[in-house]
Amino acid sequence: MIKTLNSKYHAPNRDSLTNHLIPAWYGVEKSNLISDLKHVTKAAITADGWTSFSQDHYLTVTLHYVREGQNKDKVLKTKAVYESQTGTAVAEKIEGILEEFGVKEKVVAATVDNAANMDLAVKKLDIIKFPCFAHTLNLGAQKLYNCSTISNWAARIRSVIVWMRRSHMAKVVLKEKQQLLGLPQHMLLLDVRTRWNSLFLMVERFCEQFPAIQAAAIDPRLRKPMEKDKLDRICNEDLRKAEEFVLLMRMHYTSTLAVSSEKSPTCGQILPILQKLRKHYTVQADDSAFTRSIKENILNDLSKRYQDADIQAFLEEATVLDPRFKSKVDNNEIWERLSELGETQRQEEEEDEEEDDYTPPIKQQKKTALEELFEEEDSELLSVQQQPPVSIAQRVDQEVQLYRSLPPIPTKDSATLWWWMKRDTFPMVSALAEKYLCVQASSTPSERVFSTAGDTLSPERSRILPDKANMLIFLHKNC
Repeated sequence: MIKTLNSKYHAPNRDSLTNHLIPAWYGVEKSNLISDLKHVTKAAITADGWTSFSQDHYLTVTLHYVREGQNKDKVLKTKAVYESQTGTAVAEKIEGILEEFGVKEKVVAATVDNAANMDLAVKKLDIIKFPCFAHTLNLGAQKLYNCSTISNWAARIRSVIVWMRRSHMAKVVLKEKQQLLGLPQHMLLLDVRTRWNSLFLMVERFCEQFPAIQAAAIDPRLRKPMEKDKLDRICNEDLRKAEEFVLLMRMHYTSTLAVSSEKSPTCGQILPILQKLRKHYTVQADDSAFTRSIKENILNDLSKRYQDADIQAFLEEATVLDPRFKSKVDNNEIWERLSELGETQRQEEEEDEEEDDYTPPIKQQKKTALEELFEEEDSELLSVQQQPPVSIAQRVDQEVQLYRSLPPIPTKDSATLWWWMKRDTFPMVSALAEKYLCVQASSTPSERVFSTAGDTLSPERSRILPDKANMLIFLHKNC
């Protein structure tokens, strides 16, 4: 068909695509990204490791910054690592990637998981390290597995679900019962301890399909009906606990989704969500023993998180600079600290402008005859119009006080876009806000790259070289 349409056209072969076209495209896009990043003043990164099907270990680094009111996310590199995954080795790899793209001095914080090597790596890079908030929430939820009361109850529900999932006939019967009872035709879910929110999803689906499960369990078409003792284990008390569990843990599940979304959730969301969760998990006098055990286990774990003084101060400043949540932190000390930070940043910007910019002397223009005639009157007029100079500290303080007096905006609105629209009213504070609003609340951007990496380095394509894999992932995520 191609020859019929154009006999002179020759489709590129595999060698041409692999060794010429893709590297050339990658080179152009990488150069364009490096040029764009020269105009970025502050940025943040996320990083994580991943092992391919062929057991090659990869490190992915993503960059996040604010540009014209929009959060920008770029995958810098997916680099193969063939040495021991120590903190020092990871730090050297990340540092090399940041230097390659010219953003080493612009990165203010890194969001990574709670692994010890990542913790050490970020410390060696001398930037603020934020534990992934989604991972932190998942660690809190996993504490429930260590409570015997909750784990024994979950085991009874799990045994029923395993029994229902083990045969094709059980699935067919369950689907028929769902149709008869008017229930959604959903499959039963089984929890995996390391998978986020899987226990909640399993129990939620169990509550939804409980009538269909009961009906299917006693259906005579099943070759091996459910054992009498296993059926008797699930009583109304277990169902009541399941409903309590779903009602209590829904906020935890929603919080994880909020900080794992693709709309660049920033670190300014962490403190407001933590405040909401701590209030939600505070034990009340009328709580049952089951509910009390859930609250105590999760609250004890969350209370230990984000206790470092530097991280706490950064989160407080990020929260007040997010116009959606600024009212959540009502502390005069934080607002005073914000004024000092704005003043310091403005002074550094002016010093850089003095070093970089050279303004040639302006040649004095000869006054016209009319200007010479009314020179005295013009001088008096200019002296009246001129106002006394206002210091940087006073200007920053005025902006902070004006910003503080404004009402918060709805959570559906974009904080970065709000600052971009208000940049003329708050020129100095808006520049400071970019430093905080680029920091991610979770490391899911780098983990999301692994889904693309899994498709790129599939079992059928496991022999792709690391450099080619990096090119393909870079082009897929950035173009």
